[in-house]
Amino acid sequence: MKRLSTFAAISLLVAGLGWAQVNGDRLILKDGTYQVITKYQIKGDRVRFFSAERDDWEEIPKDLVDWAATARWKHDYGSAGNADQMVTQTNANDPEQQEVAKIDAEERAARAAELARMPFILPGLRLPDESGVWVLDTYNDRPELAHLTQANGDLNRAYQHSVLPYEAGAQRGARDLIRINGFTAPVELHVNQPVFYVSLDAPKGATEAESIGKPLTVDTRGASSVPDDKHAHSSPESRYVILALQGGKNMRKATAEDVDAILRGGQPVNVTNTTSEILPGGRWMKVTPRNTLAFGQYALVEVLSPRQANLDVWAFGVDPTAGENKGTVGPVEQ
Repeated sequence: MKRLSTFAAISLLVAGLGWAQVNGDRLILKDGTYQVITKYQIKGDRVRFFSAERDDWEEIPKDLVDWAATARWKHDYGSAGNADQMVTQTNANDPEQQEVAKIDAEERAARAAELARMPFILPGLRLPDESGVWVLDTYNDRPELAHLTQANGDLNRAYQHSVLPYEAGAQRGARDLIRINGFTAPVELHVNQPVFYVSLDAPKGATEAESIGKPLTVDTRGASSVPDDKHAHSSPESRYVILALQGGKNMRKATAEDVDAILRGGQPVNVTNTTSEILPGGRWMKVTPRNTLAFGQYALVEVLSPRQANLDVWAFGVDPTAGENKGTVGPVEQ
């Protein structure tokens, strides 16, 4: 029989951090002993359970429980046919059971909120409880999430969403509209059709960002040089395109003509359109390129309206030969 990981054990037992109501089940302890129980709940660092032997509520530290052994016992024996089995009667007027129902509802609501903030996108891999834009990459056959920062280059605002609006036609021709320092982006992807995840609201506990009167490290012709940081997240009304950047002297750049082509629509050769999907819970937007991307340097561009784009872009590269990106989030092994 395959050994269950601690994560799997907790998943089987806790069932979403709600109450498990069972008949004569066991909590196996790390010292080899066990408690015969009828129901239990994990609350913080404690486990509260109803003892089938002493007919009363008890608590022990969560760390005393061998969750893997408990899950294996439940998998092998369950509660049916157990000599220690005890059946409890449901009584809606029982204050203890009323408390159980209340806590159960609260825990289920908390779990649902957590899943909305941190949904699973692959088995064992969840989006972090952070703002910003994350991209799904694969390195050495292992999926991982990398965080993209905007071109303003301010690490103190790396998880905020700044807006630098540009009106279509404000500049003309081949004049550089976006300039980003460096030949390559900090994040180099190893797949040619990456999937992006854009946060649509601020993470739990986050505060609204104040406008910062600091110039950008990008050249932004035809737009304000100060980003609008009043909102640290994207609007669900925004759409996104991927713009291939041109190489320059130790920089990557795009012209006014490039950005205007995005706003005019059509099929510019250096623009890749995307599809978008709001994930359950409304916290994240999934953005997928319609076509594969060739080796090169790119920017994810937010289109705010039919005539307005955000020039504070998210830069990245596509290079299957690049090393692993720093600070990535990988799946939890099960």
